[in-house]
Amino acid sequence: MDRTKVKYALWTNDVEDHSIWFNALRYETGELVLREGMPILLDIYKRFGIKSTFYFTGYMAEHFPEVVRMIVADGHEVASHGYSHEVDQAFDVLPYALQVEHLRKSKQLLEDISGQQVISFRAPALRVNADTPRALAETGYKIDSSIASQRFDMFLSFGGLKKLKWLTAPRLPYFTDPGNLFRKGKGPIVEVPLTALLFPYVGTTMRVFPWLTKLQRSILHAENNMNHKPVVFDIHPNEFLNEENGERKIERRTKNPITYLLADVLRGKLKVKNLGKAAIPLYENEIAYYQKRGYHFTTVKQYCIENGWLPENMS
Repeated sequence: MDRTKVKYALWTNDVEDHSIWFNALRYETGELVLREGMPILLDIYKRFGIKSTFYFTGYMAEHFPEVVRMIVADGHEVASHGYSHEVDQAFDVLPYALQVEHLRKSKQLLEDISGQQVISFRAPALRVNADTPRALAETGYKIDSSIASQRFDMFLSFGGLKKLKWLTAPRLPYFTDPGNLFRKGKGPIVEVPLTALLFPYVGTTMRVFPWLTKLQRSILHAENNMNHKPVVFDIHPNEFLNEENGERKIERRTKNPITYLLADVLRGKLKVKNLGKAAIPLYENEIAYYQKRGYHFTTVKQYCIENGWLPENMS
């Protein structure tokens, strides 16, 4: 197969116990992800016959190990989403030593449960700092997917000012600088950027602004024809859950009033559109668009191997 002519679709999933409805981390949501969200997602992938990468928090692996085991039999990649998704445990605020601790703990948990070597990482809320590439290399990771090149909605999320570097980050996959995931360099970590066109190309955009996602994918397909950039989509199994039976109260996760207004109140209200079963046909349409155009759906790890970013013996 001539890899220069392959159109890649890298479908990725962040698995955590975050409730979109309550805007909070909840054990009960973790249980629902295990019982309802993941089965829905895996059924979609099985029907379309595609392989995907799942980024699990260590918390989910530790408390719900079956949620990790259930993807292995279908040939999906097990990857790390750090240990915790708590706002104050984000990688852009953790010092080097704690980043290493979180990465090691998550990797060990996931490898013990899955029997797979875990080499791919995505930071919770895509929050990283200058220590992150060194911490990843120290703990045996090879691939990062925390950079959303040319994404402009960073002020609606935590760590927004630091994410301004997204605007100038390379659009195609690259080896990173040893002290900066946002720049090309000679470090050992391969960056596979999440796809964005002003807004992120993710499940949230698909649910809240389906018309925008249709426009995005047409442009992304044209871009792929020009430079072979892989399309990297991200979704969460909790997007297929409906927790509306509980009274909604948006949890305040910061003392900063502006951040609370943007990242908690405004974002929290937008993100509930088309939650639950309403998200299924939207997601199926997204996958079908690329399948009809001959895209090759594979894991992030396998993409890096097939394109020479990693050696064959990593498979």
